[in-house]
Amino acid sequence: MFPSEISELKVYFNKSQIKLFDKYIEEFKIYNSHTNLISKNDEKVLFEKHIFDSLAFNLFAEKYNFPETLLDIGTGGGFPSVPISLAYSNIKVTAVDSTEKKINFLKQLKEKLKLQNINPVAARIEELPIEYKEKFDVVTTRALSSLPVILEYAVPYLKTGGYFIAYKSLDSEKELEQAKNALKLLNTVLTEVIEYKLPLEENFNRKLLIFKKNKKTESIYPRKYSLIKKCPL
Repeated sequence: MFPSEISELKVYFNKSQIKLFDKYIEEFKIYNSHTNLISKNDEKVLFEKHIFDSLAFNLFAEKYNFPETLLDIGTGGGFPSVPISLAYSNIKVTAVDSTEKKINFLKQLKEKLKLQNINPVAARIEELPIEYKEKFDVVTTRALSSLPVILEYAVPYLKTGGYFIAYKSLDSEKELEQAKNALKLLNTVLTEVIEYKLPLEENFNRKLLIFKKNKKTESIYPRKYSLIKKCPL
């Protein structure tokens, strides 16, 4: 049974939420048995490595207030989008990934769990409709790419004053140095680094890098993938 609390993250769940998480884990394992969402080894630590990590979002939310809208880019098998949508029914979550089979799982999950607050979208991030720009209170990404790249992907979809949360390992100082120009061009600043540990046998340290958008983003961003790859900000 899913735990009623995760004290390290200051997260607590009622009975209906616990049932949802139990059903989610069951459906995830069934789908993963025939369609690769995560590796078989990672499935053994699904809670410890993926769900727990996703719910570290609460370490941000309790300090910065809970957003109304959240965009998760490169959501993959639904991390952190699904755990966030299950834990916080008042947040409208849009989960984007370019891999159709992964978004199909999220669509099935939405139907089976009767989730009203998640919208799975199969698309490349830079090809999202223009109405998505400057729309979201928070954008998240986990294990997608280097900071100069993901900042260009994420920041254009944030409202001015909104926050981008990048889930990273402790070894992120080099990426932050590389991202200085991107932060300047995108009118965004690093406001805080929140550290935590995953409940794994090995020492698995993690960070939430919290960025705040201070001004509207120029309409040229995000550029096409070929340009981002060839010449990151």
